[in-house]
Amino acid sequence: MKVGVVTFPGSLDDVDARRAVVLAGGEAVTVWHGDNGLDGIDAVVLPGGFSYGDYLRCGAIARFAPVMTHVLDAARAGMPVLGICNGFQILCESHLLPGALIRNQRRRFICRDQRLRIDNTTTSWTSDYTAGAEVTLVLKNGEGGYVADASTLDSLEAEGRVVARYLDGNPNGSVRDIAGITNERGNVVGLMPHPEHSVDPLCGAGRDGLAFFTSVLRTLVIA
Repeated sequence: MKVGVVTFPGSLDDVDARRAVVLAGGEAVTVWHGDNGLDGIDAVVLPGGFSYGDYLRCGAIARFAPVMTHVLDAARAGMPVLGICNGFQILCESHLLPGALIRNQRRRFICRDQRLRIDNTTTSWTSDYTAGAEVTLVLKNGEGGYVADASTLDSLEAEGRVVARYLDGNPNGSVRDIAGITNERGNVVGLMPHPEHSVDPLCGAGRDGLAFFTSVLRTLVIA
């Protein structure tokens, strides 16, 4: 199965995401933000980084990249899409996911290992976890505070669309300790922590993030 990892100008973690795909057993394909298509791609990862235009609002310019037209169409047709950190911001700016990401509550950049609880294991990206699993992933962000209006938050809760929550304290002020969410269909997931940095003990954060990538490969095989 081919998982495309989109590189935007300023992407930091595209190489890490491709490596995670390979470690999970998939074929990682480099996709440039200016590409006009997703030929042969089975799933897409929008990796973390600092895309050009973030000075306006994180993800606000990247969402207009040529390849995003195809990502939006594919996601709406059911293709699995994972947005990590800046990728999460891009998904929100693209309206594939509700809400927005704002400056951290303490106005400081955070870089640390962060414990999470996986609350939704029915998505294309979390099916290899057990419900309620507590994992540790790398967290690094300056604008990671998830916000949405009360009705949106209530809908996310009622529909079980909160994918992961922060444990041991809220690092960035995200409402209701939300670390990641999914769309109604469960094929699009946005996550602020970085699972691609937690796939190899060599990096010091264990392998708790690898199941995000094995999950999507298993989902694609079953489909």
